Amino acid sequence: MDDQKQLNVSPTPHVSAKLTTSRMMADVLIALIPVSVTATILFGWRTLQLPLICVATCVVTEIIFNFCRKKPNSLGDCSAVVTGLILAFSVPPTLPWFACVIGSVVAIGIAKMLFGGLGSNIFNPAMVGRAFLMICFGQLMTTWTAPGVEDTAKIYATTRATPLAVAKFTESDRSKALEEVSLEEYEISLKVRAGNPAVLGDLLRGAVGGCLGETSALAILIGGAYLLWRKTISYQITLGMIGAILIFAGVGYYLAPQQVMHPLGHLFAGGAMFGAFFVATDPVSSPLSTPGRWLFGIGTGVLVMVIRIFSGYPEGIMFAVLIMNAIAPLLDRWTEPAPLGTKVKTAAGS
Repeated sequence: MDDQKQLNVSPTPHVSAKLTTSRMMADVLIALIPVSVTATILFGWRTLQLPLICVATCVVTEIIFNFCRKKPNSLGDCSAVVTGLILAFSVPPTLPWFACVIGSVVAIGIAKMLFGGLGSNIFNPAMVGRAFLMICFGQLMTTWTAPGVEDTAKIYATTRATPLAVAKFTESDRSKALEEVSLEEYEISLKVRAGNPAVLGDLLRGAVGGCLGETSALAILIGGAYLLWRKTISYQITLGMIGAILIFAGVGYYLAPQQVMHPLGHLFAGGAMFGAFFVATDPVSSPLSTPGRWLFGIGTGVLVMVIRIFSGYPEGIMFAVLIMNAIAPLLDRWTEPAPLGTKVKTAAGS
């Protein structure tokens, strides 16, 4: 009897691939290297302090909460490091250090550890931290620096509106727009709206203002392609989100080209690409089933476009992801596959 092999059965889901949490997080860290390098080139070495502060605060916060809850150390999975980097790359380069600390504490302490730690959190921790910062420090979270400015004393003298923010103004709002943005920014918004190849190229390489890790769509594509190649993220969520953005924006651009900018402008500007590869694909706060992942990605893309076009906010990634996180359990329930051996009822009820 002792020589017989025991069959250990664990709860679902049963994953046959050698995919561990630490390996997934390591892949994300590697995929963020092009984004980090590009951000350093665009905004200077001073921008490295944001990721360092966020990561250090996330790690310390997790240690403190594990100690208070008398739980074993969970830093080995590197999830706190990933959360800190995602948060840092989702805020403006000019955000003060104390705001980074507050956002990181909220992300780990409230959005992750109070729910039970990794695997039990409902919402994406980094987006919860960013939402908290948006509520508390709205002006700081909407102050953008023009790429190439490394002198801290000149940061606020060279602030620049993002293409999504300026695109809120149509040609009929020219006089109103020029009261808030420069003529150069307004003309750039018109070129983005029309899908000018040169301006779209600027969005690809990152020659625009924006969050630390969202300005260069090309750097995000390189990192995202690595994650897809490693099968670390679900391609259904990424493709569903990108497809929904392109279709929604394409229809809007066709029906009202004076009010809705070019689909590629919506895809490359703001946090659409970063959200599609690094945020919405969080395996904890997204559905497990394949149909659920498609619905999750499509729903996120649609919400992003609804917020961008119809609301007063120029960007909708953060809100869209958090809303879809809330309904992810419902998507899993609606698309729950039948267990192996279950008799599926036919239309006749047999």
